[in-house]
Amino acid sequence: MPTRRARRGTTDLMKGNLMKLETFAFTRRAALIVPVCIALGGCMSSTPIWDAHIGQALKAVTQAQIIDPHAGEREHAPDGMDGKSAASAMATYDKSFSHPVTTQGAYVIGVGNGNSGR
Repeated sequence: MPTRRARRGTTDLMKGNLMKLETFAFTRRAALIVPVCIALGGCMSSTPIWDAHIGQALKAVTQAQIIDPHAGEREHAPDGMDGKSAASAMATYDKSFSHPVTTQGAYVIGVGNGNSGR
């Protein structure tokens, strides 16, 4: 018996044409809307309220991080260490890494006869 091929019905053809028509309509609308939006974006006015205050937040944060803004106007020495003490402290700090201090373990108490655990 020969095989029968299924025929495409008219509804299948209409669905295919309808999808093509919807795609064409969407593409046509997008081709019109996108240039209009770009053109209207060029007509947008600036933001005078925001532009008047530009950079104020950065200035405020920078000033908040400065301890004494008028320190250069006075002649007294700053609070803290003198140069010799700071150099000595840094030298001692550097030596602590070259010759590490040996310490006993934290669990060595020194109680007992020395034969425990054998």
